[in-house]
Amino acid sequence: MKASDRLASVPRAGRLACFCPPGVAPDEEERAAPSALSRYALTLTVVGFALSVLAQTLAIGILPIAGLLIAPTPGLSTAPYAALLLGAAVATFPASFLEGAFGRRAAFALGASHGVAGGLVMAWAIGAQHFVAFCLGAFWLGVAQGFSLFYRHIVGLDARAGASRAMATVFGAGAFAGLAGPALAAFAADMAPSQVYAGAAATAAFVQVAVMALALAAPVGAAISTDAVLREPEPLAWRDMAAPTALGAVAWFAMTAIMVASPGAMIGCGIAASAATGAVAWHVVAMYAPALVVPWLARWIGVGPLAALGLALIAFAKWMTLGADQYLAFVVALIVVAVGWAWTTAAATQWLHSAGGTPSRLQLALHDAALFASAVAGALIAAPKIG
Repeated sequence: MKASDRLASVPRAGRLACFCPPGVAPDEEERAAPSALSRYALTLTVVGFALSVLAQTLAIGILPIAGLLIAPTPGLSTAPYAALLLGAAVATFPASFLEGAFGRRAAFALGASHGVAGGLVMAWAIGAQHFVAFCLGAFWLGVAQGFSLFYRHIVGLDARAGASRAMATVFGAGAFAGLAGPALAAFAADMAPSQVYAGAAATAAFVQVAVMALALAAPVGAAISTDAVLREPEPLAWRDMAAPTALGAVAWFAMTAIMVASPGAMIGCGIAASAATGAVAWHVVAMYAPALVVPWLARWIGVGPLAALGLALIAFAKWMTLGADQYLAFVVALIVVAVGWAWTTAAATQWLHSAGGTPSRLQLALHDAALFASAVAGALIAAPKIG
């Protein structure tokens, strides 16, 4: 055994590692039924992801409109949302490699701490009408989003035969958090009626505090991700990640372009800002709930056709937005594009983890970075449509 392998097998503080009883080989232990400790760790992962989506719902519900209100020019109104996505893209590599080096507790708590700071900075910036600080806060909140999105990979690496169901559970949990978003936003508005958007940003910061607490509460010894899984003899070939990454990137680009442009378009049609925010909230719910049926659909038609079906729904949603001037038309289009995004993204993730090999941390980081980079491009493309 190489010295590097011996060092890699030593548990480090905060790592969620698999400790095998004497006389039991690692591969036999990994094939064993999940322990109560592992199920507890999975539950924390699901709840942590759901809360991170809740913070995301509060943020993206205000970013397009608040950006439009405080941006120095209409062309910069989508810059805050692009900053959030850029932060998520930057976080993909730290999320992947820091989790491997220091464990889930330290890595994901660090990511959530950026969300706490980002939400508070955004709240201050809205009150002070400081556009640059608003973009900086959105960037930090995006870093937290980038870390939380990596949860699905952690579960996919560990779940073995049940990876599809486990990833769908984590992803679908975001729908329940999305339902709570409008209620929390309304509560924030009641608490500070003159600072509606600042209240929502501050609430997102407090939600990230809960995400950080859940990461720190993760038990040591639960097999959510192990180095043994990542060092399997059959790594994923680079060519096998090209198709799922490309399809996912197209979905993220198109969905973001439609979603960012819609609130401004609704306001331009005389629709109230509060109604536009509510439409975005339903969009977020529809982004995650359809992932729950992905395992069944994938078995029926395959992950590739399912990803293509999602892209077809996104194209249909784009067609629906052409010439739309009624609230219902915008809401339906936002829901349809969200369903398409959910199916393509979930199918691409399942495809990546079932393509015949185990993806490395570098491959997982590059996959997520491509998704977020495409979303940044989509947000920037939407800017000329708001003005």
